[in-house]
Amino acid sequence: MHKSDVTLERIRSFVRVAQRGSLSAVARELEIGQSTISRHLRELEEAVGVPLLSRTTRRVTLTEEGARYYASSMQILRLVEQANDEARGTRGAAAGTIRISCTAAFGVLHLSRLIFDFQDQYPDIGIDLNFTDERVDLVREGVDIALRLGPLTDSSMKLRAVGECTRLLVAAPEYLAMRQTPTAPRDLAQHEGIRMSNVAGSDTLDLEDPSGQRYAVSLGGRFRVDHGLAAREAFVAGRGIGPAHLWLVEDLLATGQLKTILPNYSLPTVPLNMLIVPERANIARVRLLVDFLVEQIGRIRGVERPHSRHRVPGGLRRQE
Repeated sequence: MHKSDVTLERIRSFVRVAQRGSLSAVARELEIGQSTISRHLRELEEAVGVPLLSRTTRRVTLTEEGARYYASSMQILRLVEQANDEARGTRGAAAGTIRISCTAAFGVLHLSRLIFDFQDQYPDIGIDLNFTDERVDLVREGVDIALRLGPLTDSSMKLRAVGECTRLLVAAPEYLAMRQTPTAPRDLAQHEGIRMSNVAGSDTLDLEDPSGQRYAVSLGGRFRVDHGLAAREAFVAGRGIGPAHLWLVEDLLATGQLKTILPNYSLPTVPLNMLIVPERANIARVRLLVDFLVEQIGRIRGVERPHSRHRVPGGLRRQE
């Protein structure tokens, strides 16, 4: 097979299989036969002369050569897409597809609704939305925009600060009825804690009183989870006390399903940031979505506009 047989169609099939890890999933997504996807991959591997994918009965993964070829393929497809946009004059118009990655719980509870509103305004813009709490490689995964909680270190991406997320301690009334409600930070040591296994330092709470005095409080407990929505369910089920983003539990506080614990003590806020692939930042549809989300997310209760949070100096007391 000649190298000219490396076609965009075959490259696109290869990229989607590498991203999804399944031929059948890609076939369903593209609405073509799985045999067609398999043929595209076979012909592409024959054309380049090396195996690009390792196939098992359960999953398809990239070979070492395939990983390098994938990175180059992503650049090629992005350039082709941008060239098509410019040729059609759509780089300045509201049309095309945007790929977004978002922290899972925030995405399910809030981002989906905002995306619906955005698409109502711009019906020709398609959205490919992925929810994950993992730090994905935006370029490798073909993502244009990522919304992430917590500090970020990827300096190769454009960063847009969206807001600071307020947190508070919560528990269900049923849980508090069985235990004495804490009135001071040290009381938390006697309670079941609900902790996030994917958040560094979740075994310790950093609380601050109105005077600025800070307290480091150990938080124990039998239940750890790596998903915000599962933590939300644990709180409602009366499994214990723990910190929660206000945007995660505001409706439950309003209906009385949860109560705020130690309301006079505050927890550090958590930054919510947007990462944008630099090569995609100037495309009109991406700019429109970035500006729309920054404006709309800033209206969600519990997400404060970006600012420098001031703390009155005070010593840190260790509470065991």
